[in-house]
Amino acid sequence: MLSINPKEISTSKLHGYLLGAIAPRPIAFASTIDAKGNPNLSPYSFFNVFGSNPPTLIFSPARRVRDNTIKHTLENALETKEVVINVVNYAIVQQMSLSSTEYVKGVNEFEKAGFTMLKSDFVKPFRVAESPVQFECKVKDVIFTGEEGGAGNLIICEVVKIHIQDAVLDDKGAIDQHKIDLVARAGGNYYTRAKEGFFEIPKPSANLGIGIDAIPQEIRNSLVLTGNNLGMLGNVGQLPSQESVDNFAKEHANFIGLETTKKHTFAQEFLKENDVESAWKVLLIK
Repeated sequence: MLSINPKEISTSKLHGYLLGAIAPRPIAFASTIDAKGNPNLSPYSFFNVFGSNPPTLIFSPARRVRDNTIKHTLENALETKEVVINVVNYAIVQQMSLSSTEYVKGVNEFEKAGFTMLKSDFVKPFRVAESPVQFECKVKDVIFTGEEGGAGNLIICEVVKIHIQDAVLDDKGAIDQHKIDLVARAGGNYYTRAKEGFFEIPKPSANLGIGIDAIPQEIRNSLVLTGNNLGMLGNVGQLPSQESVDNFAKEHANFIGLETTKKHTFAQEFLKENDVESAWKVLLIK
């Protein structure tokens, strides 16, 4: 295993390891305006939501690693205390990337990247009309983590208004994760398209899962079942009753008398289909 002391490698190399390992990251497509009224638009992947009451978003236009300069977004946020954070979906990802070009101060990235400037209701920065969700924000605080290249500048924003395109809502008015089609940032030049990698994991049982420690040792030490498989098995509130196991065995006589490896392999197939109850019944058949 490669073990690294951050103080013993270059910032640029450390930067690469951090971005490659901590991914995918959501993208804050930040629209700001300077004191003279010049708009600016730039994406940042040091970003997330940190609370809902009050609704709080934080992103970081870090100091440039190569020359320790700061971004126009940070300058504008400090001057005006306002920002619009637009989310990025697959339909606008190439334009978003173009907007990240380091144009000189005063150049309008909305125009360079072909985006439509949409007037905000409560703040001066413009919204990106093509973005499926736009957050109008007031800057509450900025935390500077350092003064050298690569140091973060945490812009803490309170959301004062949200705009959501109807096209990304389901019939209940909630955001449909497939319709919104978000993208996220990874290391190097890599991005990921969220909807192509979705899978569901049920939240831990409200009745308390039995836990992996309660699973019989023969199953815990399986040469077939993975840690994820054991996690699913340990999330049940209780094991199937002996009666239900016996009834299952009558309907699936091919599972009776199997040697351990085969039994665990069949159980794993049920787990792949999220059928945890049947997996447990296979494992408990004598």
